[in-house]
Amino acid sequence: MEERKWPGPKGMIPEPERNAADANMHNRKYLDSMLVEMRVVDALEADLTLELFGRKYSSPIMMPAFSHLNKVGITGRTPMQEYALAAKEMNLVNWVGMEPDDEYASIADIGADTVRIIKPFKDHNEILKQIAFAKAHGAIAVGVDIDHVFGKNGKYDIVDGIDLGPVMYEDLCEYVKAAGSTPFIAKGVLSVSDAEKCEKAGCAGIFISHHHGRLPFGIPPVLALQEIRKAMPDTKMKLFVDCGIDTGYDAFKALANGADAVSVGRGILPGLLKDGKDGVIRKVTRMNEELSEMMGYTGIRSLKEMDSSVLHIL
Repeated sequence: MEERKWPGPKGMIPEPERNAADANMHNRKYLDSMLVEMRVVDALEADLTLELFGRKYSSPIMMPAFSHLNKVGITGRTPMQEYALAAKEMNLVNWVGMEPDDEYASIADIGADTVRIIKPFKDHNEILKQIAFAKAHGAIAVGVDIDHVFGKNGKYDIVDGIDLGPVMYEDLCEYVKAAGSTPFIAKGVLSVSDAEKCEKAGCAGIFISHHHGRLPFGIPPVLALQEIRKAMPDTKMKLFVDCGIDTGYDAFKALANGADAVSVGRGILPGLLKDGKDGVIRKVTRMNEELSEMMGYTGIRSLKEMDSSVLHIL
């Protein structure tokens, strides 16, 4: 009997070695199961312009909300600052994860349009403090990682010695109020139930994600996106997606399924850690080319024309 193999981070791996609980494996399989039909009559080159929160960007592919990449390189800058420089040069949305205020300020000072994502600290005053700090430093949006509550032991997680805690509906309402005119994003939504609560709380957007596999057997974010769009067709919230978006082809599938924008994550790490800003620019430039290619072959001229009917699932 032929040995079954599955996709892994370094190629195909035999059946006994795969971890069935790894949400990333199921996510990769789901993305690859979507095939695309061709519509080339009347097709033109695509316009990738993203309009978001009253601003325009060159592409719907955004930087990831990384954290803790703080080792200064030969340029004298940290990787966090390097990919912020790439975002600024390419006119992309930049996201920043858990960082102390001084580190966040050094990234914000680069000048890219930046969204700050804050951990769900047990001390809610710290969350409010960081929201205020981000607003004071020009963040275009702020948010909280609502999915980073529990650790592998099922207890509230501890990160860098800081206790995390639960995110209640009332907390979301408080954070939205604290953000004021600055859009508030709930990051780590993977169900219609949570999406509806976020909308009711007044969130300007949600990030549909399982945080690179925090939830064992987590459903693919693009599948959750489909269900949220179906259940909430008239939502005014912006829907963002990440997890496994490594190529422009992946980005196309998420966007065609109703995402407003997508975030590339670990896909930029090799270039970022090796060549800093330039490595990130090369990666995202290639992703933009692939996205444009797919939009051209499907007759989709702009992000506003994205159409899930070109996708077929095996």
